[in-house]
Amino acid sequence: MTGLSAFIEILESNRVFEPGATLSVARAPGRLDVMGGIADYSGSLVLQRTIAEATFAALQVIDEPMIHVVSIGRAPYSIRFDALLRGDAPAGYEEARALFHRATESRWAAYVVGVLLVLMRERGITFSRGAKIAISSAVPEGKGVASSAALEAAVMQAVCGAFEIELEPREMALLCQKAENLVAGAPCGVMDQMTCICGQTNTLLALLCQPAELQDPVPVPDELGLWGLDSGERHAVGGSDYASVRAGTFMGYRIMMENDPACRSYLANVTPTEFEKEFLRKLPEEMPGDEFLSRYSGITDAVTRIECARVYKIRRPAAHPIYEHHRVKLFRQLLMSPASEEQRTLLGELMYESHESYSSCGLGSHGTDLIVSLVRAEGPSKAMYGARITGGGSGGTVAVLGRSDAYPAIRRIVDAYEKQTGYRPCVFSGSSDGASKFGSRIVSI
Repeated sequence: MTGLSAFIEILESNRVFEPGATLSVARAPGRLDVMGGIADYSGSLVLQRTIAEATFAALQVIDEPMIHVVSIGRAPYSIRFDALLRGDAPAGYEEARALFHRATESRWAAYVVGVLLVLMRERGITFSRGAKIAISSAVPEGKGVASSAALEAAVMQAVCGAFEIELEPREMALLCQKAENLVAGAPCGVMDQMTCICGQTNTLLALLCQPAELQDPVPVPDELGLWGLDSGERHAVGGSDYASVRAGTFMGYRIMMENDPACRSYLANVTPTEFEKEFLRKLPEEMPGDEFLSRYSGITDAVTRIECARVYKIRRPAAHPIYEHHRVKLFRQLLMSPASEEQRTLLGELMYESHESYSSCGLGSHGTDLIVSLVRAEGPSKAMYGARITGGGSGGTVAVLGRSDAYPAIRRIVDAYEKQTGYRPCVFSGSSDGASKFGSRIVSI
């Protein structure tokens, strides 16, 4: 495999390991969020596509009781295993999170070391030897294509291979999510990790996030193409916009439960008709955090915090997953039936609706709006059907749907975007298998 060969060459040229070292090597791709996005944490169906770009991780077991992390392009990081212990027990997640957040330059290491701590806490794994971990990634950071999940997945797979730990792919994804939520402190849903681990080439991973039910993958018809266009505006799952919208969503759900204790176990299971009839008028447009906490005590989501001094949008964030779940189900249904030009146009309209809903929640951005408008301007007559902002919003990458022969239109959009902004978008166009299919491979260098 070319990617693996290139990774080994990087390790050898940078002299990361001594000659003759035995390594456990793993690979995990990033993902393109085709439909679903932030509705994942509310139980929506999501449709995700792995991308060709991937993160590689190599692990050498060492006798020293240390974890050494070398990420190509970053300063190395080291930590003693006993820093993750309190007596004979693993350290708590809050304590570990505080440890990595003491210095900005070490926060990235939480995504790597957090994987080992989660295995210690959740699976009772005892590491009697240390590890040297090397990472090289082609999944760009801050572009909304799950770079952090790809990192966690690659490291987790390499750790399991090196220490002979058996995990089913679904469990592996859930443990990686815990590392991101509880050690790195980023309140993501599970769709990123599930896609990076369980995704298959040239299909859409269908995941019902209740909490993580894999459904049959959805093939993409040969006549359709999917691309990701990077806006150049940095996205972060831990960013304030994403966190605020997530908080507002759960605040809305808590208010709905107050009005109807029998409210569905997941917000996405409320139908649009039920929402408009029973709940829409009972939700405020916005509410200060202190007022909400005094009236409702708290929310059901353990990884989201309500700040007293902040004013949160509530009605639109709560509405988004209800309508998005409906859109995603219809999108899947249309993809799986014989595609007429009318159906392709409807697929695009569902993406445009999803994009507008993101914006109404406060998760839009100038760059992503511009890319979507450029796709609209090309239109079906130029082989372009639809586009939407992806992942956590507020920048990042736009998913674009068109005919499979729409590369000339993609080039025109990229050229026009560069002319108007001075930034030339990176184009994600390929697909690859997830970490579970690659597995962990024992390599000697």
